[in-house]
Amino acid sequence: MAAPETDMPDQRLAETSPSSAPHSGLSLFWRTFFLLALLLVGSVVAWVQTLREMEFEPRALQTAQQIASLVNLSRAAVMHSDAIARVSLFKTMKDQEHVMIVPREPNDVFAPFDEDDHGKRISKELIRKLGAGTVVANSVNQVGGLWVGFTIDKDRYWLQTDRARFNQPAGSTWLIWLITAAALSLSGAAWIARLINRPLKELSFAASRVREGDFEASALNELVSTSEIRAVNIGFNRMTQKLAKIEQDRAVMLAGISHDLRTPLARLRPETELSVADLDARENMAADIAQLDSIIDKFLDYARPGNMGLKVVSLNKTVESCLVSLRKRPDMQFKVALQDNLKVMADPVELQRIITNLLENAGRYGKSADTGIAMVEISARGEDKAVLIRVRDYGVGVPQNQLKQLTTPFYRGEAARTAANGTGLGLAIVEKTISRMGGLFELSNASSGGLCAHIKLQRGFTEVTA
Repeated sequence: MAAPETDMPDQRLAETSPSSAPHSGLSLFWRTFFLLALLLVGSVVAWVQTLREMEFEPRALQTAQQIASLVNLSRAAVMHSDAIARVSLFKTMKDQEHVMIVPREPNDVFAPFDEDDHGKRISKELIRKLGAGTVVANSVNQVGGLWVGFTIDKDRYWLQTDRARFNQPAGSTWLIWLITAAALSLSGAAWIARLINRPLKELSFAASRVREGDFEASALNELVSTSEIRAVNIGFNRMTQKLAKIEQDRAVMLAGISHDLRTPLARLRPETELSVADLDARENMAADIAQLDSIIDKFLDYARPGNMGLKVVSLNKTVESCLVSLRKRPDMQFKVALQDNLKVMADPVELQRIITNLLENAGRYGKSADTGIAMVEISARGEDKAVLIRVRDYGVGVPQNQLKQLTTPFYRGEAARTAANGTGLGLAIVEKTISRMGGLFELSNASSGGLCAHIKLQRGFTEVTA
């Protein structure tokens, strides 16, 4: 049977979920990584720029010196050779040294060499070394290369060579070097950030295990090399050991209280039935003894340890099991609308306690003023990876400002105070138990009257084999 809409406040429950709560900002790892990366990359860029600036002047002077030496050697070779030998000399220089010397004509068209700061500095230094009539060009008559114009006894010549011999490192070389340095810097930043973040991550994981009541699995390494982290780990371990001891003492104390209180109550029950002649007084005393026994159960339920083993439980069967005894009550009527074959991840005994507690609470405080009968509605449906359960009564409800206080231990609303037959722990036990099973619990007033209890549990899936 398909379940109707349960009016489950999914959005509000999702907002209160620890696992789905919105996270503000980045994690510590990424913040540390980005800060270190910014620092390292900025340092690399600044260092590269500084290196280029420091290297600019020496490279320009060195290049000018090399070019001037080449021109002077070529000039000396031309000056000390006759006209016939010059032809052979020019051919040898061109074939072996890739240097060509040609006469400079008045109508030659050339492009200046000083297109950038590096070229300007080389041109200025060459003019200083070779004389005022020196011309440095990028191309002559649209023929590219490094061209230097010089004179020999009033004869003007061009010396042409490959400019690549004197070029500074290309921009791509600097870029490749910068990318390599940045990649190494980012790798180092990631390693440092991980090294910083690891002990905090381990501490966070251990704290979550302590919160779930698993003290033994939350021990941190006390032999780490970092003194500050070692001190934190030792302090955390001592704290968990004390908490485990407190938890153990509490369990022993509760067992003792349960035994010491129930023993005299067990003796009082038959003594009351035998010694009190008045039937009404005897029934009242028996009811008081039963109430005291129920109160002891409530205290023990609330103080139950936090660790709990979960398994796949049939919600439909659990609800029907809870309704078996309650259907016999003349002051309660039930309307059940459960989706077929609902499975949840829960402790079967605790799940039955939860549903029984909610149904009894609805029967106690949701009675109609006219009929004295409590109409209780329980519905459930699956949604993605969760099961949404609602238990609703048609009573007077609870003032809006008291809704959040209903799950506070020992808090009782006005109706509960008037009845004076509860401990104020029922809904607190329900909320705590659901939380231990990884679920969510919320109370709200129905729009048409009455109190609604909403439960969200992890859906249990069974494997289907072919």
